Amino acid sequence: MSTTPLPAGSLRATSLNTARRGAELSAVADETLDLLVVGAGVTGAGVALDAASRGLRVALVEADDLAWGTSRWSSKLVHGGLRYLAHGDLATARESAVERDVLMTRTAPHLVRTLPQLIPLHEAVSRKSEAVLTAGLHAGDALRRAARTPAAVLPAPRRVPAVEAGALVPGLRTEGLRGGLLSYDGQLIDDARLVVALARTAAGFGARVLTRVRATALDRDGADTVEQRTGQHLRLSARAVVNATGVWAGELSPEVRLRPSRGSHLVIDAEAAGLTGTALTLPAESGRFLLLLPQSDGTAYLGLTDEPVHGPIPAVPGVPESDVDQLLTAVRGALGAPLGREHVLGSFAGLRPLLDEPAGKRKASSADLSRRHAVRTSPDGVVTVVGGKLTTYRRMAAEAVDTAVRAAGLPAGPSRTTAVPLVGAADRAHLHRIEAAPRLVARYGTEAGRVAALAELDPDLAEPVAPGTELTAAEVLWAVRHEGALDADDVLDRRTRLGLRPDLRAEALPVVTALVDKALHGLLD
Repeated sequence: MSTTPLPAGSLRATSLNTARRGAELSAVADETLDLLVVGAGVTGAGVALDAASRGLRVALVEADDLAWGTSRWSSKLVHGGLRYLAHGDLATARESAVERDVLMTRTAPHLVRTLPQLIPLHEAVSRKSEAVLTAGLHAGDALRRAARTPAAVLPAPRRVPAVEAGALVPGLRTEGLRGGLLSYDGQLIDDARLVVALARTAAGFGARVLTRVRATALDRDGADTVEQRTGQHLRLSARAVVNATGVWAGELSPEVRLRPSRGSHLVIDAEAAGLTGTALTLPAESGRFLLLLPQSDGTAYLGLTDEPVHGPIPAVPGVPESDVDQLLTAVRGALGAPLGREHVLGSFAGLRPLLDEPAGKRKASSADLSRRHAVRTSPDGVVTVVGGKLTTYRRMAAEAVDTAVRAAGLPAGPSRTTAVPLVGAADRAHLHRIEAAPRLVARYGTEAGRVAALAELDPDLAEPVAPGTELTAAEVLWAVRHEGALDADDVLDRRTRLGLRPDLRAEALPVVTALVDKALHGLLD
């Protein structure tokens, strides 16, 4: 199925900004919604889009900002579930392959690129292990074919000789290297941008997207909320409520029991790692893989851990020193030159909202908990969706809306989001024809020309916000006018990901703060 851009006239309808937020905040307090969605991560934004595209009256409320929580701390992979195959979980692997196809070929081809991945065959990988890995890769390719993803998008896996493996990943240790296994998966340009695109597309269907509105209590008839900027208490009424707050779901629905797991990543200098455009995948314990993932900004993400987390859930998880040591040690044997702490430019961690199991069935390790999602309805009628993976957000959202529709008798047909392109989406041939810098096309899709036009109208907006970054003042203005950014943190940490580099963030903060203030007060018009 081809993906066509949203109609040109939809730009204003999908734009999120302070004026729209103020108007919709006033309106939503005086109406009864069909569905109230709490939590604007990838699942919550997906629920809002699914419901709004079915014609329901929807509001999406978020205590902080779009993609505030786990959704911005992923590995940014849109993957076909190789690890699930290793655990014999064919159903989850098949679901992942299907949803990957939806993202890459229909709904968000502008945000997902084809990522080559190499498993190096050093002496630590026995011939028997190589055979098992090869079989797994070909089983994954069979799922790719079953999902009808074209080979032009995701080529078939193959074994490559040592010389080619070294060319693909120049930093590989060549001693004892007998070749490599090359496969392909999907990689998001940015997970937070996917969430923003979902929220804006939902807004285009009429959903009210309200950040900085914290839900303090939920019931079958709506939610008690607090507008965070003013402290105003608001009662939002709805015929159905979906709790999509991820790892914090139990705070609003106490019957939901989670066992959070921390996944840590290090932001590495890609040149120091000898990484170009191909990811490095290293088999680890329990069927897991260590990943060294190249990014478009000259960095690479090294991850990831799977450690249980106990106690209160932090707003922003930190990466403990033990995780830093663990990741650097784990990758050392695969590279010709070892990575040290001097090559670590930043770090981030996300907490997976894994559903706990009854005491008698409880797994010893969080790594063994199922990654399948669950949709639960509490005794007071609130629908909660937890678990799952970023790749399968659309399926999770559809099931949550189906559950809410049945319970409340809402007038809605089946989900249609497999055929709803997100803001900026178009088929790859169309994207290649857009007259804008490839970096902008990768981030904004069909809207890249509009972003570039801002800089053409005002040369000052073409200037980078700090040395060492390509982020321009025009992109800051766009984030405020169209993507719902309300302050500099929204811009640096979620609309762009400059915040993953603390040094660049500090350099850019004063400039971005001034730009956001001017944009909010209409001084850049």
